[in-house]
Amino acid sequence: MRIGLDYRPATSYPNSGIGRQTLALEQALRANPDVQLQLFSVAPEDHLIRRKAHCPRWGAPLAGVHRLPLRLKFEAGFLPGSLREAGVDTYIANFNMGLPLARKPEGMKYILQLHDLFQLTLTNAHGSQLKARVYGYTDKLSIGWSVKVADRIWVPSQYTADEVAKLFPQARDKTRVLPNLVLPYTDALADISDLQLPPRYWLVVGTREPRKNIPWFVAAWQQARQQNPEVPELVLVGAREHLQVAQQHLHGMHFVSGISDAQLHALYAGASRLWQPSYAEGFGLPVIEALAQGTPVAVANGSALDEITPPDSPRFSPTDTGALVELMKELALDHPVDSAPLKAWADGYGEQAYRQRFDELLGELR
Repeated sequence: MRIGLDYRPATSYPNSGIGRQTLALEQALRANPDVQLQLFSVAPEDHLIRRKAHCPRWGAPLAGVHRLPLRLKFEAGFLPGSLREAGVDTYIANFNMGLPLARKPEGMKYILQLHDLFQLTLTNAHGSQLKARVYGYTDKLSIGWSVKVADRIWVPSQYTADEVAKLFPQARDKTRVLPNLVLPYTDALADISDLQLPPRYWLVVGTREPRKNIPWFVAAWQQARQQNPEVPELVLVGAREHLQVAQQHLHGMHFVSGISDAQLHALYAGASRLWQPSYAEGFGLPVIEALAQGTPVAVANGSALDEITPPDSPRFSPTDTGALVELMKELALDHPVDSAPLKAWADGYGEQAYRQRFDELLGELR
């Protein structure tokens, strides 16, 4: 099989969730002896990615991959002809949209990797109301087109598969679950003493999107600390400005941003517990990353977090403040934790399981 992979997320945002899954796809494709891989991307005119990927002659800023004019220029102007010239028979687009905006050549197959549908179902963070309206409309058209023309849709959870079936009933039979790959962190953990964090803390990763539910969670944490001084201090990986002004300088709360992978995994390892209060998640990467470090987790129910979290981990409603306060008070005292089962659960999202499922799905297309 001669397979083309949309490499734009890995080129522009390699450390993002979608960028990491693009790299996982690349590695799985290169490991399959029946695959000849071709990469397709946009990049500045002097970028090194041009040495290994098919790129338009025109340059593009790395931060502009989601800009509509640039996307149209790539997906409608460059991609259709480039796929034909490269002799690609299967093309994978992997950031919720991005399949070529042209009539599909006879014999070519399209795969859409759809991480979630929150661009269509939720209010997301944008710079202005105008941007929100424009992106809302164009995302609906782009995702709708890619869902329509895809031969297969790969999603990271059954939750997302069910969401696809709700919004696009005609796509139910071509949707398959491919859980995300979460590689164990094998490098040395960073020394994070310069962050001046308390010796005991709870951790939350991600603050920007409203669905992360952080203001609500912080309010519950503040109540719990007022009622029980044993409730640990809270470390949030994200920007202070994503919270309400009244919450930005609470006693016992710490913000960390712009950190490396080594620092992030050191934060996981040092935390007493990771909390994931999102009311909507298509997967939940921080949960698996924390478990891989042997750190226990507590998650909100009602989304993909239900699937990816060990069954005996604490769960809570993402809307019931009183119940969350009581749970925080209950978990305030550390109890001995056997990290081995947590790490074993995380291994279920490792390379071996991912490659096996990936090869099964790829085999469907032969």
